[in-house]
Amino acid sequence: MNIVLLEPEIPLNTGNIGRTCVAAGCGLHLIKPLGFSLDEKYVKRSGLDYWHRLNLRVYENFQDFLRKNENAPIFMATTKAPRVYTEISYPKGSFIVFGKESAGIPEEILLNYQQTCMRIPMAYNERSLNLSNAAAIILYEALRQHNFETLSLTGKLTKSEWREDNNDFSKN
Repeated sequence: MNIVLLEPEIPLNTGNIGRTCVAAGCGLHLIKPLGFSLDEKYVKRSGLDYWHRLNLRVYENFQDFLRKNENAPIFMATTKAPRVYTEISYPKGSFIVFGKESAGIPEEILLNYQQTCMRIPMAYNERSLNLSNAAAIILYEALRQHNFETLSLTGKLTKSEWREDNNDFSKN
């Protein structure tokens, strides 16, 4: 899976999304113009020690992105979409596009992707969720649809061991 940020403006959001992409084994694609420098301390601080492991690609504009990812399955995350993100089937290698924080994805672009536009349900009259939260919500739904194939599904305690009888949540 791939997260695409179209003209992101806030370095902390991009850093947080980069960290999520590393943890999820996904690529991050940034489409210029960026509202910050990738060398900015806020991007790296929010990405912490994950940033150097990030599979990052940067494009000059949306057309450059399309040219370099020809025939890729592209999905548009927008508050303007008629369908909910859980109603979408995400093929492996999908590109999930998010617009800039202040304006989202331009409608001229959205009109070309009507079948793959989706939204996250929210309370009426609310504008949008934080970009990094929205990216994580949709990305993990796409990964869930593929049974989290490349991700670790179990955790371990560092100083103790889990008891076998406490792992069955179906017993109540």
